[in-house]
Amino acid sequence: METTLDKATRDEIGFVSFIISEFAIAYKMNVQKAYRYLKKYGGLDYLYENWWALHTDNPFGAVRDMYEICYKNGGMR
Repeated sequence: METTLDKATRDEIGFVSFIISEFAIAYKMNVQKAYRYLKKYGGLDYLYENWWALHTDNPFGAVRDMYEICYKNGGMR
């Protein structure tokens, strides 16, 4: 049986993947390390909760916001 994702779900997955990659590039990490860092310090929760608003902004703004969230939750500066 074939299952397909709706457009909103595909858009969310695509945006989240893109921003994690952009975060990794911005902070000179590989994607796996960036994912673990964002998960540990709340950046992923913020991203999933706010992706719809964040995707309308400049990607740099989303990356910066996630950095600030992680920093406030104990991430490194």
